[in-house]
Amino acid sequence: MNATKPTAPINVVDLFAGCGGFTQGFHEFRPEGADTSVFRTVAAVEHDIAAASTYALNFADEAGGVDHIHAKDIEEWEPDTHEVQAEVVLGGPPCQGFSGLGKEDESDPRNKLWQEYARVVNKIKPKLFIVENVDRFLRSPEFALLHAATEKPDGMLRDYMLVRHSVLNAADYGVPQARRRAIVVAVRRDLKRLADLDYPKPTHTKNAEDFLPGSGPEKWVAVGPAVFERTPSDTLTTDLPEGKICAPLNKTLPGEFLTTDLHIGRNPTELSRKRYRAIPEGGNRHDLPPELSTEKWLAHTSGSHDVMGRMYWDRPAVTIRTEFYKPEKGRYLHPRAHRPITHYEAALIQGFPPTFKWSGSKIQIGRQIGNAVPVGLSRALAGMVYEALRG
Repeated sequence: MNATKPTAPINVVDLFAGCGGFTQGFHEFRPEGADTSVFRTVAAVEHDIAAASTYALNFADEAGGVDHIHAKDIEEWEPDTHEVQAEVVLGGPPCQGFSGLGKEDESDPRNKLWQEYARVVNKIKPKLFIVENVDRFLRSPEFALLHAATEKPDGMLRDYMLVRHSVLNAADYGVPQARRRAIVVAVRRDLKRLADLDYPKPTHTKNAEDFLPGSGPEKWVAVGPAVFERTPSDTLTTDLPEGKICAPLNKTLPGEFLTTDLHIGRNPTELSRKRYRAIPEGGNRHDLPPELSTEKWLAHTSGSHDVMGRMYWDRPAVTIRTEFYKPEKGRYLHPRAHRPITHYEAALIQGFPPTFKWSGSKIQIGRQIGNAVPVGLSRALAGMVYEALRG
């Protein structure tokens, strides 16, 4: 067997790191023939203490210790350029101001956090950076400003050029979830050989029947076989395991829990239980009899087809959001069992391994799962970066 030529590690900084979905995908990537990761995290910034603690539980050792996990606002972080040297910066600035679920307030101060991202990029001077956000970000004034910052001679990011900015669907990369995300890639202007960097080629497609067998992408991964066949149909508890506390960043929190500890349910009312039982496979609120519905639902006979909806067994899941355990928020009922999906199932849909470690309350962990970059999409982007820098 031919040995793989050793590859110099590629140092990465993860900004707005959350619980580490972006980092997990980069760490999981393996070049052909390699049995270890080529990516090494050297620093991460995340202001939410529970998410930062989860990140620390999984990645602090590799990053050189918890001192390299900065649980603070990005405005308060000034990287030491002698200590933090990286070829790649990753990050997803908060997207609430752009999300179609929110008010889409252009004055939301969180929209300006890309400027803090740019400040760190200018300090570290990586070879490339990747910004991940909701699909609407590309139509926002802030993206226009980000683009202009790379084009103007006096722009904040004048040393970089945007080489790719489009929307990718995680399902096209083998994730059992149809999650559309804006992925913006920029490279340093002095590295002109990177200008033709392209997005990873999709490995899966919704319409696989358009290709001859073996000649194109595979069919999108269905969530039923990929996730729900791996989890018990019933939940045994509504609570996280008791008596567990952790303090990786000197803040005491519930944990650490493995992904497999998160198969926890809700304690629904009898009305909710009746609704769950009344909704058929693939159904939603429109299938409820009047006595189990609400005045608002009965008055709106169109739209909101995902409310109180069951996931389809033979399709990717809908986008996992931070309150995926509330079926009144979307298509978050188990495809067949009479209950909402669990934190365990949501984490598997996002691509987190069963051995991933979690910190925080049920609500905090739910927020971490819903805000994460799907691991499979991140792993595909890692392949793109590896080919550009080491291929």
